[in-house]
Amino acid sequence: MKQPDEEGGERSQGRKPQPYEPVFNLSPVVLGLIGVCVVVHLIRAYLLSPVQDSALLLRLAFIPARYSAEYTTDIYSLVSPVTYSFLHGNFAHLAINMVWLAAFGSPLANRIGALRFMVFWVVTVLASVALYYLLHRDAPVPLVGASGAISGMMGAAARFAFRIDRSQARGAFTGPLLAIPAVLRSRTAVVFLVVWMVINLAAGLGFGDPEGNAQIAWEAHIGGFLAGFFGIVFLDRRPPPPPEPTAEPPAEA
Repeated sequence: MKQPDEEGGERSQGRKPQPYEPVFNLSPVVLGLIGVCVVVHLIRAYLLSPVQDSALLLRLAFIPARYSAEYTTDIYSLVSPVTYSFLHGNFAHLAINMVWLAAFGSPLANRIGALRFMVFWVVTVLASVALYYLLHRDAPVPLVGASGAISGMMGAAARFAFRIDRSQARGAFTGPLLAIPAVLRSRTAVVFLVVWMVINLAAGLGFGDPEGNAQIAWEAHIGGFLAGFFGIVFLDRRPPPPPEPTAEPPAEA
């Protein structure tokens, strides 16, 4: 039965209005990371000279050759394996990474919380440069970008088979963390893993860039992905136990 409302329209009797669900459910910690990456790139692009920007890259980007015997360890050797993730090559690189960060980072942050998410970020960016360093120990080219951390978020998402709970105001990965055999039985997860691996293999072989100008660090992507896929088990929050049944008083006839 419908009844007129105060403005002359009609409303359904007995139906509660559905809560409004925003289009973007960005976690505050993800929004903060996006803000840092954007501000850093704007400073590099518009406030620093080319010489100053090169000096910044030499200090805060990850350069494998810095860890050879020819160089002495300094403060930048200690911080650059993390700070490189806040630097990006150009605006297109920044935009693509920030879109993927919003898509995969927000549900993960809403699932595990801000502090654990920051630990996840640090662990995955370190795993990214660790694998890259093992394969390119003497490379002098700076490595920049948040792709390693974002690949880690994709790996973590696979452990939930990409199930997102949108019934609340903030979407989050729902259900228990899946064991690896269960992930491999999920068609959605397997298709994603295959496509993701093929794309990274194509990037590593230089498809789509015959002149070799892109220099995509696919090794770093794989390092971050593996860290997220296997490491999320140590940072995931355990779902609350179901409430215990309570005895109800017997009904009287």
